[in-house]
Amino acid sequence: MYKISLITGDGIGPELSESAESVLNTIHDKYDLKFEIIKLLAGDSALKKTGAALPMNTIDTIKKSDACLKAPVGESAADVIVVLRRMLDLYANVRPAKSYPHMPALRDDIDMVIVRENTEDLYTGKEFTVGNAAVALRIITEYASKRIAKYAFESAKQRNSKKKVTCVHKSNVMRITDGLFAKACTEVSKSYPDILFEQMYVDACAMNLIRQPEQFDVIVTTNLFGDILSDESSQVVGGLGMAPAANIGDNFALFEPVHGAAFDIAGKNIANPSSFLLSIKMMLDWLGVKHSDTKCFEVGQKLETTIFDLVKTGVKTKDIGGDKNTTDFTHEIIKNL
Repeated sequence: MYKISLITGDGIGPELSESAESVLNTIHDKYDLKFEIIKLLAGDSALKKTGAALPMNTIDTIKKSDACLKAPVGESAADVIVVLRRMLDLYANVRPAKSYPHMPALRDDIDMVIVRENTEDLYTGKEFTVGNAAVALRIITEYASKRIAKYAFESAKQRNSKKKVTCVHKSNVMRITDGLFAKACTEVSKSYPDILFEQMYVDACAMNLIRQPEQFDVIVTTNLFGDILSDESSQVVGGLGMAPAANIGDNFALFEPVHGAAFDIAGKNIANPSSFLLSIKMMLDWLGVKHSDTKCFEVGQKLETTIFDLVKTGVKTKDIGGDKNTTDFTHEIIKNL
């Protein structure tokens, strides 16, 4: 039995968590893949109730679980996900961007993944003032750069795709920090002669994600650039509603939708749960690798196929122009599972 910690989040988070829990319970019952789901508080609701956005009880329970699912949280997001990434050394932020039917993607043949370094860069929060100037320290290390590059190349090996890694940076301007990152990726590429390796400046990459998104396979980049480009790639395939994400370390992983808490539609039962459900698919794949559990892979593929086939028939939630509410959409997923 897998012990799954579930952060129920803020805004539409509790509604998406109900959808995720229903799907996990269906998998538990129909596929003999057992889960124990432990609901946890974190984010704005936790801050209001306990005085901490990330209570110690939540941290302790996450550490004792096999994996974590996190619904979106509100304004305190940086005090939750950024802290957990660094605390648990979840160094790889993995964000697929894939065309799904009846979604406003630029093309129907987009299938890429952005592998973003998750522990350093400007996101370390090392900022201070000097007189009337504000200063931020950008930290890029050889160790973290090579580690994320290796993860990207291993991902490209496993994908049934173009077998290509694109290293994205801005070393023509940030010659030392991005120069180190580019050099580290180049050195790692030498151990993967069967994987095509290319480099691209981040501004050119942002343009080509619009101009030729079908040309990308695996993009590896630094923390800030990865954060921006992954949102852009999500929009290229139709929006954040179909965008899952994983935060992966050597010993633990956390899975979440890319989108935020969407307070404007919270409580209306109209939010698309697909990104959170696709995050479950990523979790199953990770558990399958970690525990050599082929059933996890099989059920994860079944879940993704079910979502793909459902949206192919034109079934969508009201927030993206359909006529289904969150509960009805989830029931359709469960019925087809």
